[in-house]
Amino acid sequence: MTTQTNDDMPEEIDFSGGTRGKFYRPNTQLQMPIHLEANVQNTLAALANAKGVDLSVFVNELLKKDIELIQMSR
Repeated sequence: MTTQTNDDMPEEIDFSGGTRGKFYRPNTQLQMPIHLEANVQNTLAALANAKGVDLSVFVNELLKKDIELIQMSR
């Protein structure tokens, strides 16, 4: 049985001219995207706007406080 694909990728790719580690950056920290439910994001955005701060700054402040509370309760 043959698997049929509908992509534009060739079956074989020649990496012989490639450079290993070309985009490697030591000590680089990955910033993962965080996805919020729409109602949560809307509420937080409204609160951040009322406070006059960026949404990311506001969410980070909330999370830092929560982390501190969690650590204190241990």
